[in-house]
Amino acid sequence: MSGAETDQPVILVVDDDAKIRNLVVAYLRAEHYEVATASDGPSAVDLVRSRQPDIVILDVVMPGLDGIETLRRIRTFSDVYVIMLTARAEETDKVVGLSVGADDYVTKPFSPRELVARVKAVLRRLRSTAVAGPASTDRVLTFPGLTIDQDRHQVILDERAVTLTALEFQILTALAEQPGRVFSRRQLLQAVWGWDYVGDDRVVDVHIRNLRKALGDDAHAPRFVGTVRGVGYRFEPEPVA
Repeated sequence: MSGAETDQPVILVVDDDAKIRNLVVAYLRAEHYEVATASDGPSAVDLVRSRQPDIVILDVVMPGLDGIETLRRIRTFSDVYVIMLTARAEETDKVVGLSVGADDYVTKPFSPRELVARVKAVLRRLRSTAVAGPASTDRVLTFPGLTIDQDRHQVILDERAVTLTALEFQILTALAEQPGRVFSRRQLLQAVWGWDYVGDDRVVDVHIRNLRKALGDDAHAPRFVGTVRGVGYRFEPEPVA
């Protein structure tokens, strides 16, 4: 886990609204998490660098440096798990946030208990991944034009390295470990986010779109990630023998 050297998870809460910030902090501390706070984007970026939190809860709407631009800056040096807080009516905020590297989102107004449940689920998944590692025993997956090295967290496409977020890499690996199998959104959520994920399954679509963009893939003539209309997604090529 990224949160420093102790066993105590560190959660960073970023919101310019002190009432919301204090409410979230109170619920998290009641679960005995270590909580850091920021009321603006630049402070949040500095705290991610210095504290290396396990999860960042980041509000989209903040004066000055908003949540989207804050996330862009964080993603230049960290793959920390980010949950964005978005206004219920602003679908654009959700899509843009996911497109620039958010892992998930919660809409306002939200239940603090639901947010804490989401945090617990993420931490369980991060712990199990760190302890057990991926289930596959094949650490390098090789396909025509594409190599996925799970130990190095590296993807080579046509002899050049491709940069993926942690979630994009996990989605690609989950699909590529079982070429030809069709995964529903819910199955991908269970494979990547965890069986106890309680959010919106549409996050899968945005992350798939980002993954295709990174791979130079065409949804209408897919080289790697295909869509099975009304069902889900599958990895198209067969592995190199």
